[in-house]
Amino acid sequence: MNKLLPLLTLCLALATSSFAPRPAADGYRVGDKATDFKLKNVDGQLVSLAGNKAAKGYIVVFTCNTCPFAQAYEARIIALDKKYAPLGYPVVAINPNDAADPDESYAAMQALAKSHAYSFPYLQDETQRVARAFGATRTPHLFVLKRQGPAFVVSYVGAIDDNAEDANLVKTNYLENAMADITAGKPAATNTTQAVGCSIRWKKS
Repeated sequence: MNKLLPLLTLCLALATSSFAPRPAADGYRVGDKATDFKLKNVDGQLVSLAGNKAAKGYIVVFTCNTCPFAQAYEARIIALDKKYAPLGYPVVAINPNDAADPDESYAAMQALAKSHAYSFPYLQDETQRVARAFGATRTPHLFVLKRQGPAFVVSYVGAIDDNAEDANLVKTNYLENAMADITAGKPAATNTTQAVGCSIRWKKS
């Protein structure tokens, strides 16, 4: 039986509820320069792209506490940070969901990060401005940024791989394939894929 099926049904229900997402702006495409931000981490500190002088870039992941896709990918996101942070591309996770939902609150984020021993920042996008600037629409939704001088340029946008349900059945690792090119100093051969996940829960007007 598909373990994600009941949770996917919940996602669809949320998408037609009062949390129904409004269309995001076009957001960033490959080649665009990302505007820096300052968001609060679960440790209470503000985190920005410019703050890590040693970073060659970042794997920015819009994710959340409750989406079944985010939960299914959580271990893979943790593994990405362990693999790529030593290469200069740490993960930065951002929760864009409306914090009016207690399960997506800052306190809930803190509890989740602690329980799973996150090795990377988990930031609250309380105003949702960063998600809108990036053009994130799903959780999870990935953006790989590469440092070029003082700027961070978008080098990959989309999904982690082609199987949300089972990491053992993945046939194509989109993100890892892109990172192999990027860390070798080349453009990603496939630089855009379709993000798959729950719709971001935008604040009510």
